[in-house]
Formats: sequence, structure tokens, C-alpha cells
Amino acid sequence: MTETPAEPQTQTPEPAAPTPATPTPATPTPATPTPATPTPATPTPAAPAPPKPGPVPTPAALRSIARPAVPTPPPPAVAASGPPSETFGRVDESGTVFVRTADGERAVGAYPGASPQEALSYFARKYDELRASAELLHQRVTGTEISAKDAAEALGKLREHCTDANVVGDLGALDARLADIDAAVAVRRDAEGAERAAAREASRAEREALVAEAEAIAGQPESSIQWKTSGARMRALLEDWKRHQRTGARLDRETETALWQRFSHARNSFDKARRVHFAQLESSQAEARAAKEALVREAEELSSSKDWGPTAGAFKRLMDRWRKAGRASRTDDDALWLRFKAAQDAFFAAKDVVASAENEELSANLAVKEQLLAEAQAILPVRDLDAAKAALRTIQDKWDRAGKVPRPDVERMEKGLRRIESAVREADENRWARTNPEVAARAQSLAQQLEASVASLREELAAAEASGDERRLADARARLEAQEQWLVQARGNLDEFRG
Repeated sequence: MTETPAEPQTQTPEPAAPTPATPTPATPTPATPTPATPTPATPTPAAPAPPKPGPVPTPAALRSIARPAVPTPPPPAVAASGPPSETFGRVDESGTVFVRTADGERAVGAYPGASPQEALSYFARKYDELRASAELLHQRVTGTEISAKDAAEALGKLREHCTDANVVGDLGALDARLADIDAAVAVRRDAEGAERAAAREASRAEREALVAEAEAIAGQPESSIQWKTSGARMRALLEDWKRHQRTGARLDRETETALWQRFSHARNSFDKARRVHFAQLESSQAEARAAKEALVREAEELSSSKDWGPTAGAFKRLMDRWRKAGRASRTDDDALWLRFKAAQDAFFAAKDVVASAENEELSANLAVKEQLLAEAQAILPVRDLDAAKAALRTIQDKWDRAGKVPRPDVERMEKGLRRIESAVREADENRWARTNPEVAARAQSLAQQLEASVASLREELAAAEASGDERRLADARARLEAQEQWLVQARGNLDEFRG
């Protein structure tokens, strides 16, 4: 029957005891992780130092313990490069295992019943397990697998296992790796802090945009607010705010409170303005409905009137008052307008029937006036003004006696006669302008003055030619030519008056 191997120990039994109790290792072995293979820093063995004093097992005690079969523990999950961990320890004659550190050697325990190499390998494997855990944690911190908070907690637990650990290996390299992990945790903490700050700033900017839009909606002039659209947008902004609270980065209490107060104030201002607006709208609609009901009653009373001209004017004034009465609700407005229009249509339909009968009676008058207009058009163009004036007076007398024409033809007939009257009047005015004694006298005087001026300039031109002065000659010739042109025009005007 195979005996169960004894556990390694750090304390030896008393020499007097013939059968010592089974010892336990000084430090419990942490659970072996299964990390990816890291590349640890190269360990540097510390210089050997005298062992620290402590209890050591006696040869008799060691011989009294049965030599068990030493199990082969699994290799570490992550192998470190550099000298093997066993090179940092030794086993003395008594079987005590020592580790070399920067401060000297210290005993880490013993493995009774095992050879020195087996005991040294056991404590070296414990070191490799710690080093593998450190390498794995370093990889996770420098990668993206763990947060700074979780990494700090894992590092704290690992430090607990590494502090005064009874292992054999490069403890300086292990401490250096723990320092690297600590620095990486600090870097990760700073990066996460920066990310949180950026997220908070982005969230603050988004909240600020929501607040600014809400304030812009609330700050619109009442006359330009689209209440339905603006109300829907304000509700959407509130939902966006709630979504940011659920999913966005948390803001500091002071900033979030200030932004919420602004947002809430904008919403309350908008809601209050909307309530006031619709209350006033309801009041104004009631007034408009009352005013339009009165207009409808007046229109219905006038709808049966036979006094066509004054009643048509009254309906026009009613329509003006209707436009100024304002708007009632859509239902009331539509119903009242149908009644008003029905009364208006009834009156004008009756009026059109009467006007149609009158137009038939006036058709004969239209034929007479069209004949007279054709005679008047024959006067143009005016060659004999006196004859044209006499013919026009005869046509005008007959025109007045012919009477009214149908309404659609009134403007066309009157405009045609006025065009001929204007042409005759213009011809008369032109003749008067030509025969006006005062105008003729002024034209005669101007012509005489120009003739005298031209005669004088001709003498000056002759003198300039005799002197041989080219500049004087050019000036005299230019003035003479201008005066001669004016004289020609003045004589033409005078000939018109004489002709």
C-alpha cells in the first residue's frame, strides 16, 4: 500500500518527538491561473547571504519521517524567460530551502522526505505560479480586458500573496512586475478618467443643446408660434432628456440641476403661454361667432330686397364687416359662411334675373349707339376742324337721346366715344396754340433778334479772316453756325403761325 506523501513544511518537529506531526507549508499556494504565455523581465539573482537564524530539522527527525513519493505538480501556465527560478535558492544540509533576495537569504520552508532538488523545484514552481499570475494581470491591464477598478482589486490580492511569499525565484523581478502593473493601472485609471470626462462633456453639450432648443421654442414671439408643431417638439425634447438620463454619462449634481432648471423653466413658460393663447383664442372666437351670427341675420333680411342698387352696396359692406370680424372655430365659421353666402346668392340671383330682362330691352339702344359710334369714327383724322366739331355735336345729341345700353357694353361704348372727343379737342387746342397773338409776337421777336445776331457774327467772321488769326476765325465761325441753326428753327415756327 502506497503511503500518502507528506506536505512541505517551514517548521520542523521537536527533536525529542519520535513521530512528528505532518507539517504544512508556510504560505498557502494560490490557485494556478491559466493565462496566455507572457514574457517577464529577466530575473537577477541576488548575492547569497548568511541564512537567517531559525529552527532547522535534525538528521534524526528527517530519518524518522518516511520518504514519500513526490508528486509532479503541473508546470506554470506562463513561463518566464531568464534563469530558472531554482537558481535563486539553495537547500542546506538540514533540508531547509532558502531564497536569495536583495537583503540577503531567508528561509522559505522545507519538504521533508524529498531530495534537495525536489524541494527546491517545489518552491520554485510556487514562484513561477505567482510570476505567471503577475504576467497575466499585466497583459490584461495593458490590453482592454479589465477596468482600472478591477485591475486594482486584482493587484491588491496578488500583492497579498506575494508579500513575504515562501517561494524561490527572482523576487526583485516579481516586485518590478508588480510595479509595472501598478503603473499600468494608473495609466488605465487616467485613461478611463479622461474617457469619463469626455463622455460627461459630450453629455453636457447634448443636454445644453436640448435646453437651448427648448428656450428658443419658448422664446418665440407669440404671433409666429406654430403651437401644434412646437408642442410636439417640446415633448420630444423631454423624451430626449429622459433618454440621456438613462443612457448618457452622469453629470455632476450642480451642472445637471442648473440645466434641468433651465429646461423646466422653458417648458413651463411655453405651457403657460400656450394656455393663455388658447384661452384668448377661445374668447376671440366666441366674439367672432357672435359678430358673424349678427351679420348672417342682416344678410338673410336683405336677401328678399328688390331695391337692387342700395342693397348690393349693403351686401358689399356686410362682406367687409365679415372679413374684419375675425375667425370663429372652423365648424362655426363654415356653418355661418354657408348661411351668409346662401342669403347673398339669393339676392344677386334675383337681381341678375331683373338685369337680364333689362338688358334685352336695352339691346335696341345698343344698336343705335353702335351706328353713332361708327359715324363718329369717320371724323378721324381731323382735317376740317370746324366741320368735325359740328358733326361731333350732332352725334353727341343723338347719343344722349338713344338712352342706356346693356351693362356689359357700357364701358366699351363710352370709351369709344371719348377717344373721338379727345382727338377733336386736341386738334382744337393745337389750332389755338398756332393762332395765339402773343405766341406769334414772341416768335417774330425771336426771329428778328437772331437775324441781327447772325448779321453781326458775319461781320466778325470777315474781320477774323482779314486778320489771319486762326483761333479767332474758328471761334467766330462756330458761333455763326450755331446762330444760323437757331434762326432756321425760329423762322420755321413763325411760318407755322402764319400758315
